[in-house]
Amino acid sequence: MSDRGTPRHITVVGEEILTRRCRAATTEFGTPELTRLIDDMIATNHVAEGAAIAANQVGVDLQLFVWDMTDERGTHHVGHILNPVLDELPSDQRKLLEEPEGCLSVPGPYRVVARPDRAVVRGQDKDGNPIVVEGRGYFARCLQHETDHLHGRLYLDRLTQRERKSALREMAASQDEVFARRAARSSSAASSS
Repeated sequence: MSDRGTPRHITVVGEEILTRRCRAATTEFGTPELTRLIDDMIATNHVAEGAAIAANQVGVDLQLFVWDMTDERGTHHVGHILNPVLDELPSDQRKLLEEPEGCLSVPGPYRVVARPDRAVVRGQDKDGNPIVVEGRGYFARCLQHETDHLHGRLYLDRLTQRERKSALREMAASQDEVFARRAARSSSAASSS
């Protein structure tokens, strides 16, 4: 967890910023504002008990996401990427995994989503330097999920209409409890800093 950031409000399904492609980072590199945003996003992700979070999930129109998560092998991954582009991997270098997926912007429900078990993302760090991030398993799913966010897509968009409606009903029933838990963690984080 970042000891520096301040948790921000998380946007939820239905908010317009989640439905459009985010703008590319161009002039933000190396600025204190970008560093502050990254710190705030890591703090927000921690308070929400997430694996990763995209900028549009905190209301910012920017191609940026951060991650701070442990994969199924126990490896801890933490970082950020701007202007991410997923490599198209040949089919012989990946297989499709169907596993439950959730989203901080769809508080509560998890649904099975098929995604490749390997992902390679190319982009830039906060100073504009080129970076390549490769993930397998849960981390690969995370990289793909967050890149989807920056293109205006939620995991709900990968579901059948029936599954989507079911997930939205479940979200409506559980979101107050999820929001209360996040608020309590945010208050706890604020009082301990």
